[in-house]
Amino acid sequence: MNRVFSFALLAGGILLIVLGINASNGLSSDISRFFTGSPTDRAMWLLVGGVIAAVVGVMGLTRLLQRKHV
Repeated sequence: MNRVFSFALLAGGILLIVLGINASNGLSSDISRFFTGSPTDRAMWLLVGGVIAAVVGVMGLTRLLQRKHV
């Protein structure tokens, strides 16, 4: 069960990162970047959430692999 959850977090994190990159390259982010110097909040939250989910997923998988080898 933990392995499935870790894989799901990793896959979901990668998906959120891709969506965040696409959102940061969109028209609304370009307009926001012109006025504020940064992309939209939605793009930033997708990127940050994706990175956190992917890191937690990788940590869960490496912890499971370390337990298996001990």
